[in-house]
This record gives sequence, structure tokens and C-alpha cells, in this order.
Amino acid sequence: MSAPILPFLQVENLARVYPGPTGDDAVTVFDHVNFRIHKGEFVCVTGHSGCGKSTILNILAGLDSASAGNVFMDGREVSGPSLDRGVIFQSHALMPWLAVLENVEFAVKSRWPSLNKHKVREHAMRYIELVGLKGAEHKKPSQLSGGMKQRVGIARAFSIEPKMLLMDEPFGALDALTRGVIQEELLKICTETQQTVFMITHDVDEAILLSDRIMLMSNGPHARIAEIVNNTLPRPRERSAIHKQPHYYPIRNHLVDFLVSRSKQFGSLRDAPDAPSSPTVFDPADLIEAELVAVPTPPVGKPHIHLVNAHT
Repeated sequence: MSAPILPFLQVENLARVYPGPTGDDAVTVFDHVNFRIHKGEFVCVTGHSGCGKSTILNILAGLDSASAGNVFMDGREVSGPSLDRGVIFQSHALMPWLAVLENVEFAVKSRWPSLNKHKVREHAMRYIELVGLKGAEHKKPSQLSGGMKQRVGIARAFSIEPKMLLMDEPFGALDALTRGVIQEELLKICTETQQTVFMITHDVDEAILLSDRIMLMSNGPHARIAEIVNNTLPRPRERSAIHKQPHYYPIRNHLVDFLVSRSKQFGSLRDAPDAPSSPTVFDPADLIEAELVAVPTPPVGKPHIHLVNAHT
């Protein structure tokens, strides 16, 4: 009998409590958060503001500490920051006095301090080209558009070849067209590198385009991961074509329905005696199969086409 495949990332009973001014009115932002991510998997998490998404990401990054629970990555407990985890924040966080190439080189030298200057530059340029910034490598951040700055942040994060990439709404401040272009760049890079990704987003279409699974958090306080949605849309995915897939609208409608209504209801049901102890898993394939069974077979014959005269 073969041994079970251990998850690459395992989060167990994670909680974060912020003490109040007097110590008696502490606020539990989230508790009993449990999930697993396998190597090479792209997971998005979404939920209303205040449920603790960014705090969970900061704990995974080692930038914050949990009040309870544990995080294990690649068989080791996470305690403090590490170059094994690359982080891309909402803001690009570039060093303004350094050019694009120098910003990426700084990360590469931090990861491999023994590399010579030529190897550092060669490695940095590989990722600058990967995000489509060849020709802009000597520009300072002040000479770049918002989308280009964010690409530098992506190149810098990927250049250290982290075991896991953590992204906190990295495209939230970009216009729709720029966001779409960078989403497609990210898809291409993740496909090439088989990168493991944990990403926060408020955009359900972005989550459907990028992720393998989507985790839905209930409202805080005492937020939890209420549901996990399996994204059954086949890869490769194109932003202009995913809406034609049969699973697209069942997934999208389920996500929107959760954010609009069920995320609020979960709080009141959480402590009920029959409340589920683990997240509900939604697979759109099951829903579609049920709908197909319920749809009557159309009559065989030539369809009737009614033409309307535009001039009448």
C-alpha cells in the first residue's frame, strides 16, 4: 500500500485574536481555519473585508504570528519570513532609487549571494523578459506605468524561485485592460514554472480564470473558510473564451451567491449543533449533471425560425 501524498502546505486550526484596549474586549478575526494546498496548485481566497484574508497571508509569509494553530510548508513549520516564500502586495513596493533591473537583481543577490555579477544579471533578465519588460530594464519606477511597476514586482518575486508565491490583491489598483494583460502573463509564468500560489482577490472572474480551487471565507468576526469550490474549467484558459465553458456560469453564480447572501448567513449557523465542522466542497460537475438529467429531451425535427422584418 502506497503512502498518502502529503500536502505541500498545511494550515491547522489557525486563529488570530486582537486584544482590546482594556484586555477584556478582544476581537477574534478568524478561528478554526483549516486548509491544504498541494504543490503546483493555484488557490484563490475571497470574502468580505474584515474576514482576515490578508492576515492569513501575512501568517503564511511569516510576517505575522497566529494566536493559535500551525502552518507547515514542505514538511517544516513556518516561523518568520523566508526566501522560500515570495510575496506580492497590493502596492508594487519597489525601491524608487533603483532601476527595474537593479530591483530584480537585489532579490536575486539576496537569494544566491555567491552568484557572480554576470550570472545575477542573466538570471534577473530572464524574468524581466518573462513579464514583457525587456527594453525597460534601465528605467526607474517613476518612469513606469502602474501596470509596468506591478510586472517588476512579479518578476522580482519569481526571480528568487520561491517554493510558494503569496499574492495580496496584486492587480486591484490596475485598470481592467492592464489587469487582463498581467493576468495572462501570470497564467503563462505559472504554467511554465509549476508555481504553487496562494492569492487573495475580490474579483470572482479573476479567481475563475486563475485558480484550481477557490476558498470562500465567511464574514468576521470568527470568520472561517466556509466553502471550497473546485474550478473544473479546463486549462489552458483564455480570458476571452472561458465564459463559453459549460462550468463557467455555475461556478460564477455560486461564488456571487455566497458573497451576496450565504457568507452572512454562515455566521449565524456556525454554532448550530448540526453545523459542518469542515468546509463544504462545491463541484460544478455534479450540478451540471443534475441539470442535464432534469432537462427534457427536445423534439426531433426541423426547428422553426421566425424572421422579423425590421421595417414593419
